[in-house]
Amino acid sequence: MLRENRAVVIDAVHAELVAEDPHSATDLPRVRAAVRQAHPLLPRTEVAAVAVAVAARAVGLGPLEPLLANPDISEIMVNGGGAVWIEQGGELRRTDLALGRAEVDLLVERIVGPLGLRADRTSPMADARLPDGSRVNIVVPPLSVDGPCITIRRFGAQAIPINALCAPAVAELLAWAVRAKANIVVSGGTGAGKTTLLNALAGLLPDGERIVTVEDTAELRLPGAHVVRLEARPATADGVGAGTIRDLVRNALRMRPDRIVVGEVRGAEAIDMLWAMNTGHEGSLSTCHANSPLDALRRLEIMVLSAGLDLPLAAVRDQLTSALDLVVQVSRLGGGIRGVTAVGEVVDPSLDGPRIRLLADGDGVHHLPIRPPRAAVDAPDQRWCG
Repeated sequence: MLRENRAVVIDAVHAELVAEDPHSATDLPRVRAAVRQAHPLLPRTEVAAVAVAVAARAVGLGPLEPLLANPDISEIMVNGGGAVWIEQGGELRRTDLALGRAEVDLLVERIVGPLGLRADRTSPMADARLPDGSRVNIVVPPLSVDGPCITIRRFGAQAIPINALCAPAVAELLAWAVRAKANIVVSGGTGAGKTTLLNALAGLLPDGERIVTVEDTAELRLPGAHVVRLEARPATADGVGAGTIRDLVRNALRMRPDRIVVGEVRGAEAIDMLWAMNTGHEGSLSTCHANSPLDALRRLEIMVLSAGLDLPLAAVRDQLTSALDLVVQVSRLGGGIRGVTAVGEVVDPSLDGPRIRLLADGDGVHHLPIRPPRAAVDAPDQRWCG
């Protein structure tokens, strides 16, 4: 059946069932019977597909529910014109699904309404989180010229182990760094796997430690027994109730954390994170957008300077060098694969700012750290070096 014809059938059956009984649209056997009665010549597979689509409209995110139920889909994108694209296996492709403006508006309301958020002409951008932890970004007119856009970033139900993201020797080096309470920043581009690697590193943290996580949208799934999760939120329609990343990082310092995990630093909160790393919260973790470990340090410099504290650049670079131990670069490797492509050690600053000493790349470990560990652990194993 053509996509347009299927949409007509779905609309007609859904309208008929809702008119009879608003709850009947969620009863799959009843929906299938209604489809067969209205269109007796449809193939059995088409009847099943239409019935699932009709039932999905009545719950959750309606027509997107079948996509959300597929664990192989990592991203769902509804474009302004109603076209629905997905990322599956690292590849983008367009689905047969096309949504009308009323359907997209209803999806937006179903996402932001329960969270007390809004997405309208006065507040045309919103970030939200679905009950399963998936992250949602919404942009509506007038910022989105062709109509509302919805982007849903999905996360796997199971954490990926560190060994699946890098060579065995690199995994051993990173595991040692976590035990040694090294302060680590994971850098990479959009969709490169920063949160996935951060989850893997956080999975190596000892159970006995109190971990406080700070995120813009809660995505981390730490297995530890003593994890406290904090999530930022924008102000309400009345302009109150906002809690920024910077507010939460400052508050986390008062919560007796052994380590602080900041999902991503994007601005002035970088200075608070560095201060935390330098004031008894060794072994903290975070991520930032950057194309290389050296770029990550430069971006962090700019973030700290944006805090408006009028700090000299030399002092900022000293703070970075003192606070950070490792920068781990993660990248897309093609074919949907993501992995560690560089591990850089932050060493004494030169005239050009903090320098990076490359310890490892995608092939293995080439040098061992020269910075002393922040916790009492055995020396790194020379056998890791290739």
